[in-house]
Amino acid sequence: MDSKPSTTRLLTRSLWSPVLPVLVFLLFLVVAGLLKHGIEQEEKSQLDSSIEAEATTLARELQQDFNAHTLALRRMAARRMAQPDLPEAIWRADARRYLEHFGTYQAVEWIDSDFIIRWAEPMAGNQEVIGYNVAFSDSRRRALQTSALTGAMDVSGVITLKQGGTGLVIYEPIGQAEANMGFIAGVFHMEQLLESLNIPRVRKNFHIDVLDKVGPIYQLEAQKPAEKEFRQSVALPLPEINWTLQLTPTTGWIERQQSLWPVFTFLTIALMGLLVSLAILLVQLVMKRNQVLTRTQNDLQQEIYTREAVQQDLVRIESTDALTGLANRRFFMEDLAHTLTMADRQLRQVALIMIDLERFQTLNDSLGHQFGDELLVAVSQRLDSLSDERVLVAYSGGDEFMICQQQVEALDDVIGLLGQLQQCFGQPFMVQGQEYSITATMGVAVFPQSGLDADLLLRNADIALYRAKENGRNSYQFYTEGMQDREVMRLELDNDISVALAKDEFVLFFQPQLDLATMQVGSVEALIRWQHPVRGLIPPMDFIPLAEESGRITDIGRWVVLAACRQLAEWREGPLAHLRIAVNLSGRELDDDHLVDHIQQALERFGVPPDRLEVELTEEIFIDNLERNLNQLTRLNKLGIHLAIDDFGVGYSSLAYLRDFPVDLLKIDRSFITRVTERHDDAVITRAVINLAHNLGIQVAAEGIETEAQLNFLKNHRCDLAQGYLISRPIPADELHALLVRGIIFDDLTSLK
Repeated sequence: MDSKPSTTRLLTRSLWSPVLPVLVFLLFLVVAGLLKHGIEQEEKSQLDSSIEAEATTLARELQQDFNAHTLALRRMAARRMAQPDLPEAIWRADARRYLEHFGTYQAVEWIDSDFIIRWAEPMAGNQEVIGYNVAFSDSRRRALQTSALTGAMDVSGVITLKQGGTGLVIYEPIGQAEANMGFIAGVFHMEQLLESLNIPRVRKNFHIDVLDKVGPIYQLEAQKPAEKEFRQSVALPLPEINWTLQLTPTTGWIERQQSLWPVFTFLTIALMGLLVSLAILLVQLVMKRNQVLTRTQNDLQQEIYTREAVQQDLVRIESTDALTGLANRRFFMEDLAHTLTMADRQLRQVALIMIDLERFQTLNDSLGHQFGDELLVAVSQRLDSLSDERVLVAYSGGDEFMICQQQVEALDDVIGLLGQLQQCFGQPFMVQGQEYSITATMGVAVFPQSGLDADLLLRNADIALYRAKENGRNSYQFYTEGMQDREVMRLELDNDISVALAKDEFVLFFQPQLDLATMQVGSVEALIRWQHPVRGLIPPMDFIPLAEESGRITDIGRWVVLAACRQLAEWREGPLAHLRIAVNLSGRELDDDHLVDHIQQALERFGVPPDRLEVELTEEIFIDNLERNLNQLTRLNKLGIHLAIDDFGVGYSSLAYLRDFPVDLLKIDRSFITRVTERHDDAVITRAVINLAHNLGIQVAAEGIETEAQLNFLKNHRCDLAQGYLISRPIPADELHALLVRGIIFDDLTSLK
């Protein structure tokens, strides 16, 4: 017989060794150090990305400012070319306006074709430049001659100005080749040009350096010391100027961005390692003292299990639901609490599954409670077929069932049971001689990960069930950490909606709709935003579903109508008086019997003509209840309000409603527009919708325009209106007013006329 210890004995002896807790603690320390280092490196990478993004933004803003200056000079040159006899007084008035508008020019000059400065504005401080030859060197002469010949802008680079100091001069030729009449020049002092980088959000937190090939040419120091380790540089994309923008954060900014997570993680894992090591040491001591009692304890435990099983059977007889024959909620919760206690002792898992029947409430309301009771009995019989010593099925009430799966070894056991539950609903249920198909949505919480007691486990299973409904129904969802926080946030937002309505925290943004026949804006779509006092600007996708679920969408819809009418009244006497505002209606709002009366009262209150208001409904909502919708929409049409169908083309209904309903506008769904220039099928469908609508006397709008190719396609095929980011993003009313009055939005689209 071999005297050497077997492998099992060696393993057992090592488990009882006092060295094991020390090794475990050292392992935790190594893991903690690695995690701390990884988190620190990740934070450093994020900080570098943030600083680089800030530097890129500053460079882009300076480029945009520079481009605006060159555009202003180009316009002055074009006017000089068009009116060669333009009096000096008018020229100076134009120049003063540009000087006052931009604020960074040192002077605006007119240079004749012989490169002599003839006029300058302002004269104060610039008298010495009159008569000065700007072609003061061979290189400058060649550059200006090339600019005059080609009509391209010329930039002097950093030079010594005749007025004194160093600066930059932009030369915009007036005509080209033989038609050249000289130049319009903009003169900048370096200090004034670079002072545009003095942005408050950056000034406080960053040191700014502008460098050329030689070294620094401008420095803007913050109040606190710089952290050079995080310095980032980007090239300034200015014509013929090789500058680099260098951004160095302050130590204060770095301290605010850095978190305590690395240290916290290290200490937490180290503490966990210490606790685990102590626990192992304690287990070793306890097990050594109780090895003798283990067999006796197992026998006693088995006896306890037997007696408890008998007691559970007695309680189950008294705790059965009278309708379904399943365990009722009270018994289920008591049994679950006991099961969790035993599972905790045995170090096993327990799964709690909440089941919600889809369409049951609709069938129960339409076919009667007797039918609903019989359907519940049929469902209960199928579910009960899965019951065994490890699975308990109970009826919770309404259309909900509860299932407890005991002695779960792995997650696959739960997934297997979920598959069996889904199969229970795979075949129709025979009720009152008819077959009815229903499905089920399930939420799962697993002990101990998802809760340590019955009430918490049940609440988390409910949360998982709700999340499964949100994700499409007829599915299942396991409870995960963070779901509860999301539910709390959701409830907080739901409660805040009432406060937001009372305090008028909602605001309207407007997205222009371009008339492709005139290339002018004739209407805008109103899009709601929530200016939350704590969370900031909240997009509609985060609160509209909550409002629809709670029924507050009707109140929000009424606010939108009032706000749109108020805005139309404010525009009535100004240059935007011609605009029409489109507002979106939900299905719940359309079910409101007082909808038309409220809209009429809002129009009368603000004195707004009805044809200035347009209501939009998605095609899905439009065809949901044709008979009821026809009455509501006909009343709106009689008021003179325009009617638009949104997301047209994704519905599954007959097109006959286009003939019967007073539709003014069809909005083609953006899914067709996205690839209308790439996919033949989308192009065919889009053309067909346009032709169909025009033949019915209905206008057509396209959403989601992002490229000029898409806009050209729609214009060539006689689409009436276009809307999308190519034209403008949704913007506040004051910005819309400023942009439409100045015409800046559509400068890049004028070539499409």
